[in-house]
Amino acid sequence: MLAAAAATALALGVTAACGSGSEPTSGGSSAAAPVTVKVQTFGGGKNFGYKEAIDKWNASHTDIKIQEEHLTDQFEQVYWPQMIQWLQAGSGAGDVVGIDEGGMGLAKAHPEWWADLGEYGLSNRQGDFAPWKWDGGLSADGKLFGLGTDLGGMSLCYRRDLFEKAGLPGDRDAVSALWPTWDDFIKVGQKFQDKVKDTKFVDGTNTLYNVLLVQEAAKNGGVSYFDKSNTLIVDKNPAVKSAYDFAVKISQDGLTAKLRNFTPEWNTGMKKSQFATLGCPSWMLGAVSGDDGAGPEFSGKWDVAAVPGGGGNWGGSWLAVPKQSKHPKEAAAVADYLTGKEAEVSVFTYSGNMPSNTQAQQDPAVQGAKNEYFNNAPVGDIFAKSASTLQPVFLGVKHAQVKNAVESVISALDDGSVPYDQAWQKLVDDAVKAAG
Repeated sequence: MLAAAAATALALGVTAACGSGSEPTSGGSSAAAPVTVKVQTFGGGKNFGYKEAIDKWNASHTDIKIQEEHLTDQFEQVYWPQMIQWLQAGSGAGDVVGIDEGGMGLAKAHPEWWADLGEYGLSNRQGDFAPWKWDGGLSADGKLFGLGTDLGGMSLCYRRDLFEKAGLPGDRDAVSALWPTWDDFIKVGQKFQDKVKDTKFVDGTNTLYNVLLVQEAAKNGGVSYFDKSNTLIVDKNPAVKSAYDFAVKISQDGLTAKLRNFTPEWNTGMKKSQFATLGCPSWMLGAVSGDDGAGPEFSGKWDVAAVPGGGGNWGGSWLAVPKQSKHPKEAAAVADYLTGKEAEVSVFTYSGNMPSNTQAQQDPAVQGAKNEYFNNAPVGDIFAKSASTLQPVFLGVKHAQVKNAVESVISALDDGSVPYDQAWQKLVDDAVKAAG
């Protein structure tokens, strides 16, 4: 679809990969001490999936070494609040930092936090990304501060062995046919629950709440918690209420294991087979298969089916270089490499994160990929198709803060700490407080 961008010669003597997938080459004196570029990331399982790409860089470069620092599984509750403090203080942030889509509204509003990647020749990367993904990395003053890592896409992960135990089909096509709608999904869940007493049908309310929210947002102007003027619309947007009503329904029907996603209890729940399904954007595959998730002993028992109600776009991140970095040129080269074709293909084959780099999406290694852990599911075909039809959802400046507040209530109504008849009003009130 897109021609490879020409490499950019940086003043530090490194040639950066600009979407073609070719790697930077080392330059300068071999006697000089290498510059260490710290890359800070978040997420469960294999998180950003950079291990193989970073190992390859470090094995072939003497002038710049990449050091990844994985800070936490939880973006809204831990990573982003800490990162905001560091950015405001002018110290503490890495040389390259990952930012989830939920933080990009605030990041865009503060160009003073970020190095201008255009100063390092990276504006010529525009052709490597869909327009909405590229525009997401432009700050309020129009400067390039972020390059896209991955996309969400959507599927539904399920335990085929437990489905068969319940007398349901295990084959992914047959499973997909069971639930064209979310009402059908609930009916399947009720059948499952009647047959399998020691496993709940879904992990909890939060994961599927998010899946429905992005689906419904696409039907309601492409907005969720905020409208495009950054006005809070939690209590006015039908998308939020529809997703909320579904969360209440599956909780009241006793279909959930009452686990909040990305917590130690949730990880333990996978290892102990406490639930049989969860919503799976592409990056969730790594969270399930990773050592902290279900782990290697469940390889082949999980599979990937179509999500009820069609697609959806939950998730996806960017890499940015904080202005406080003492090595912005080197950091820009690393961000460029990690969002290039070759690195993003490596990430997909290692962790399942769907590339946002359009050249990487079209690579045969992505298009034809099968995931052995998920019973050789054709994940390349599944997520590459979804990538071409993704509808972005507008996320406001305080999206991450409101999302955390809302999901805390969605989880609390499930575990019983907030009564059902009080949950909606509490959700609205807490969202208003979080929005400031």
